[in-house]
Amino acid sequence: MKIIILGAGQVGSSLAQNLASEANDVTLVDINSRLLQDIQDRLDLRTIRGNATHPDVLRQAAAEDADMIIAVTSSDEANMVACQIAYTLFHTPTKIARVRAQEYLSYPQLFSPDAIPVDVLISPEQLVTQYVKRLIEHPGALQVLDFAGGKVRMVGVRAYYGGPLVGHELRTLGEHMPGDHARVAAIFRRGKPIIPEGDTVIEAGDEVFFVAARKSIRAAMSELRRLDKPVKRIIIAGGGNIGKRLAQALEERYQIKIIERSDIRTRQLSEDLQSSIVLLGDAADEELLLEENIENTDVFCALTNDDEANILSGMLAKRLGARMVMSLINRAAYVDLVQGSEDIDIAISPQQATIGTLLAHVRRGDVVMVHSLRRGAAEAIEAVAHGSATNSKVVGRAIEDIDLPAGTTIGCIVRGDHVLMGHHDTVIEPEDHVILFLVDKRRIRDVERLFQVGVTFI
Repeated sequence: MKIIILGAGQVGSSLAQNLASEANDVTLVDINSRLLQDIQDRLDLRTIRGNATHPDVLRQAAAEDADMIIAVTSSDEANMVACQIAYTLFHTPTKIARVRAQEYLSYPQLFSPDAIPVDVLISPEQLVTQYVKRLIEHPGALQVLDFAGGKVRMVGVRAYYGGPLVGHELRTLGEHMPGDHARVAAIFRRGKPIIPEGDTVIEAGDEVFFVAARKSIRAAMSELRRLDKPVKRIIIAGGGNIGKRLAQALEERYQIKIIERSDIRTRQLSEDLQSSIVLLGDAADEELLLEENIENTDVFCALTNDDEANILSGMLAKRLGARMVMSLINRAAYVDLVQGSEDIDIAISPQQATIGTLLAHVRRGDVVMVHSLRRGAAEAIEAVAHGSATNSKVVGRAIEDIDLPAGTTIGCIVRGDHVLMGHHDTVIEPEDHVILFLVDKRRIRDVERLFQVGVTFI
């Protein structure tokens, strides 16, 4: 696939890295030559220095032959103009734009072929807000991912001593959870993947990913760890776009306090939020945190636009008694450094939250959802099975008869409103939504080919 990425910032460069490693023809456009040179030294792709909104620059990037243009520059306006030019002058089939401002997103009618021709809108702030909200709803989870319109969730948890399943074989899960409500999709032990089999024994410290119907998530989590108490009190550090969105999404159900350094922004937040308490101050101020009873706080979310401030305030909050700490971190190196440390429970990467949504539109076959896991090393995907037994490699076949690539497991199948766990004798039917887990994302092309229908399908 020929893909043009406009913007070599953190999302653009992360996306380029994901796509270039999968044999796509990737061209990266940015005005910063030093940034482009650094990326070209590491990746096999083409770079062009220039303004992403200039027609000549897009022509130089071969926009007339491109299958897709992904505009992720730092400017909403530049992203929208680039999509307009790609549509009008070069007839690029698929146009994706990152748009952050709520002032644009509030008017979806703006984005159509008759107005601004953007096929897919990406809002990192909205994606991160949803991501954090799911984590708060499932205390103790490392990652919570939605599939099939929310009917199925994949949850990553760390197994602890005392969990009923810890120290036992996976086949005993059915004894604890009668009714076949959950399935372990993958296990990571000391950073290395283990393909789950019936005789695989869960060890304390394992990072376990399982899939379950939404209503069964809490019961499945209880098999691996002592369940944390439900969340009541939340402190949000940073009243920017993400902090404000999260407070608005949560304030009806939880007690929210939001700490903001800007006097003007604090006043604005107090007017826009309904029941949240807005505090003017520094989230890394020990006295302020103690005054606000940090030791009784269930979740501390550091969501400023400064990685270092988020890390430091998160560490301080944890040491002062906050039960769970999440920090928003943009730099990939920082994410790997602090994820799972004693002081910060969850490092939130906006890039990984955004890239999964973008990849769903890049994948071949009918792939409707992609989630990037373990900082991009693995993927969970939702693919729709089309065709019949005569022209499909999956339809009409039991899972044990499907030639799955090494390191790939089928976690569950969504058939209409029914969620079926994936067993060796489960047969795939047409239009089933199949949830797969890949511990080696380099095999994604093999998985895509499985779900592509032969030429006889009409």
